[in-house]
Formats: sequence, structure tokens, C-alpha cells
Amino acid sequence: MKKVKQVAIAGAGIGGLTAALALAKANFDVTVFEQASQLGEVGAGLQMSPNAMKVLRALGLEEALRSYAFVPQHACIRHYQSGDYYLKSPLGAAAEARYGAPYWHLHRADLHNALLDACLHAGVRVTLGCRVENYKDQEDKVSFSLSNGEQYQADLLIGADGIRSMVREQMHGQESPRFMKQVAWRGVVPVSELDGVKIQPDACVWVGPGRHFVSYYIRGGKLVNFVAVEERGDWQQESWREEGDINELRSAFSGWHPEVTGLLANAETTFLWALNGRDELTAWHQGRVVLLGDACHPMLPFMAQGAAMAIEDAHVLSQCLEQYTRAQALARYEALRKPRASKIQAMSKENAGLYHMHGGLAGRIKLQAIRAAGQFMPQVIAHKLDPVYGFDVTK
Repeated sequence: MKKVKQVAIAGAGIGGLTAALALAKANFDVTVFEQASQLGEVGAGLQMSPNAMKVLRALGLEEALRSYAFVPQHACIRHYQSGDYYLKSPLGAAAEARYGAPYWHLHRADLHNALLDACLHAGVRVTLGCRVENYKDQEDKVSFSLSNGEQYQADLLIGADGIRSMVREQMHGQESPRFMKQVAWRGVVPVSELDGVKIQPDACVWVGPGRHFVSYYIRGGKLVNFVAVEERGDWQQESWREEGDINELRSAFSGWHPEVTGLLANAETTFLWALNGRDELTAWHQGRVVLLGDACHPMLPFMAQGAAMAIEDAHVLSQCLEQYTRAQALARYEALRKPRASKIQAMSKENAGLYHMHGGLAGRIKLQAIRAAGQFMPQVIAHKLDPVYGFDVTK
């Protein structure tokens, strides 16, 4: 059986473009198909932990991104009203020394633009305004139809088309994503407009009953990114994302710490996301078709690892395709990636209860135990994060 040469990718998000760049650098012929008529990433902030940065470094993007990055000094968990610290774990130079790569905050658009520029420079063809509608797996090729009516063939089709992936749907059957009874408000505020509000230079999670708030700097410290997560019983809107009411958001977090309320007082706009999930898939590949990122393992954002896992997927898939025949490569990719992605998925879901102070007395005891560990046994905290941040798929 011959190795793959010609690769088609459905989706030009972070995962799709990382896969395209990795494959193009390995001399594959790559075309990306994106349903949006113009490329622009929404969602603003991304936390690029060292495990993701190792891949971006291997792809030659670290220097291109450096001027856009903000280096947080600590990872923090704080009480929603008093601001008391349950956790204040060093990042910055300490994280880079421990894990061999930096921990950066980036604007999603800056990473997306750097990936796109590198892809085009490497010879990747990016076709906008057309969605991969359906595919037919044949003996020697996979053929698929585009929303513009054209037909296309390749040796391999990668479904990097997100949580509502058409490729996943055809592989596993139609099934709507499951609303996880939480919504996320997202937005950015220019530092120049903060009007005396002082935001700490950290990756901070403010934990409270039934909701939590995340704040951190991006774009070299020029913007503050926020994500405010609130438990909701249902999601009535047809779209999974819409413009939010900033006054409703301010009301939901009234009475919180002045860093939170002060930041929201200066925010002008916000977008509201439904947080959706899926059960673990039985398989990530079938014939000449394979899934990547949110298409196969959508994550709640409570470990800040969604983009990182897609970036790791992309590198591993490229390496496997370079070394093995198609069937061997896809089996190897799934065997390497599925256990790790599933574990991070579970950790992310578990953090929701912690951040929203579930569990009554037991939940409060857990937060106090984290505080004690951070103060007296920091190696316990590091031990939990080492398998996440210390992981290196480039090795």
C-alpha cells in the first residue's frame, strides 16, 4: 500500500491550518477547504501552554508570534468576592524552565494569521467559500462534493471542521452536539480604556457559585481578554453563538471582585457561546478519512487545552503520515492521540464543578486543599499539570 501524497482538509481553523502547515513542510500536496468567505477567527484569547508551543516552535512560528504574545506570571484561582487566592502557581520564566517552552497568551486572530501566512508560503492551497458537503471513500481515492457544486479527489480527507463537523457526521451518523448547560461570554477590553482598573498579569480564574470568570492579557499586554461562564438550563437560540447583551453580563457578575466588575464596566461588546460537548467517539478514522480537533474531541474550556489538543493532533497526524502507509498511519495516530485527548476532556469537565463551587462542604474543602497544596506542597500542583504542559509530541 502506497503512502499518502495528496491531502484535502475540511476546515481552516487552528487545527486545520496547523495540520496543513505540518504536512506541507513534510512535502505533502495540501488543499484546505473553508466554508467561510473570509478568514477571521472569533473568540479572541488563547492560552498557548508549553505543550502547544513546542509544536508551534517545531513549525517555525515561535519568532513570528513573539511580538504578539503576553507572558503571564502566574496561574491563579481566586475567590469571586474577596479575591483571596486558592492557587497562585508560577508561570513566566519558571514555566519555561520547567517545561522547555514558554506559556503564552495570544489573540486567536494573531495565531490564525501567522498559520495562514506560513501555509501559503509553504504552498498550501486555501479555498474559501466552499464547504465539504459529503464524501465517497473509494479504493484508491476519496472523492467529495463541495458546496459550490465542484467535485474533488484526494488520497486522504481530514475533517478539521469543528464540533458541527460534516465529516464526523457522515462517518458516525447525524447527532446534534449536547448542550452542557453552560454558556460562555467572551470579549476584549483595550488596556487604554480600563479607566484605572488594575488587572493582574496572570492567567486568573475567579471562582463563584454557579459561574466563573477568566481574565488575562493578550496582544503583548494591549488588550485584556475575558471569558465569563454561567450555568444555564437551556439554550433556545438556533445559533450556537450570538452577540450578547453586555448589561445582562454585568448583572450576572454584579457583586464580584472589583477587578471583574471594573473590567466589565469598561467592556463595550461581548459574544455569547453555548458550550456543547459530545460523547467519546468509537473511532477517529475510517478508510481514507480522519478527524482532528473539535471534530473528534470537543472540549469544555476549563483546562484551556482545546486549541492545544488540535495543534498536537495536527503534528502527530503529519508525523504518522510521513512514516507509515495510510492505514498504518491513521491507526497509529488514533492510538497515540485518543487516550490523551479523552483524559484532557475529562479533566476539563471535572474543573467545571470546582470552578462553580459545586459539592457544598466537600467542594469548599477541595478548594482549601488546593490552597494548602499551593502554599506548602507546590510539587503536588506541578504533578497534576506536568503531564499536560510537559507533554512533547515533537519528540
